[in-house]
Amino acid sequence: MALRRILTQQDETLYKVCRPVTEFGDRTAQLLDDLRETLADAKGAGLAAPQVGIRRRAAVIVNKDEMVDLLNPEIIARSDEQVGLFEACLSCPGLRGYLERPRTVTVRAQDRTGAWFDLECEDIAARAACHEIDHLDGILFIDLVEEVIPEEELEEAYEEAFGVSGDEEGV
Repeated sequence: MALRRILTQQDETLYKVCRPVTEFGDRTAQLLDDLRETLADAKGAGLAAPQVGIRRRAAVIVNKDEMVDLLNPEIIARSDEQVGLFEACLSCPGLRGYLERPRTVTVRAQDRTGAWFDLECEDIAARAACHEIDHLDGILFIDLVEEVIPEEELEEAYEEAFGVSGDEEGV
């Protein structure tokens, strides 16, 4: 396993649609292991292959305190909308933005052996699944938010949006 460098929003690789994963051998397993290690080091909720410069439909998300590999993922069901979170991205350091996402999603994907499975995700995991699948389609969260909020303005924006201090909510 190896830590990979996470590309930032200036890199054009992040804005390209990724190709499907068609081989499920050692190279794909190595990529997934590297994504896991890089995500753990960055302490994020998800990481997609294009964020480390690989244009394949591969991602890793944290769901119920467990890392899950997602190859060729697609959302097949969604319900409700979750509000109240300022989304962030490892490829857009220091930026956050308000973005509605589904509260629950069902993702159909392949595992590292190529077997298909369905994964139910809620709350942060649902947000992460949507966010990472957007990456695979060349979309960054900053392209979807109404307003990008720099980190230094986050507490004030949080208080304005929700009527409480960001410190009270652990932001």
